[in-house]
Amino acid sequence: MPTVRDIMDSDLPTVTPNDTVERVIHLLREHDLSGIAVVNDGGRCVGVVTESDLVIADEERDLHLPHMISLFGGVVFLESLGKFEDRIRKAVAADVEHMMTSDPVTVDADASAQQAARIMADSKHNRLPVVEHGRYVGVVSRADVLESLATA
Repeated sequence: MPTVRDIMDSDLPTVTPNDTVERVIHLLREHDLSGIAVVNDGGRCVGVVTESDLVIADEERDLHLPHMISLFGGVVFLESLGKFEDRIRKAVAADVEHMMTSDPVTVDADASAQQAARIMADSKHNRLPVVEHGRYVGVVSRADVLESLATA
């Protein structure tokens, strides 16, 4: 059974938390990627920026306040303020740190392709950063995993 190391792509660009959103967009277009790993100075994967982080969906375009009611002189929000705060933060972000999804789901380079498939299915991600001893070493895609499982 092949390991993630055998099927991953180790030649993809990364960005740092201090990089600009413009740099992310440029790299995504240049390399035809749907997402990019965010790596700190120590080489650790600290986040991911995907196309969906860069686009505010139509229903979020107006960044409306969450529904609320007044009760006994106070305000009670009927929706999560966290989601609203995330939309605001991403809408005005100028750097990767404020746009990225922190603490991404990762897979170890020595994991089997089958383990990677399970992690992808559980997390509903199409691509996973690959780490070795906590340091970023590449990316494995759902297509990479499916191809390796089909030929195994």
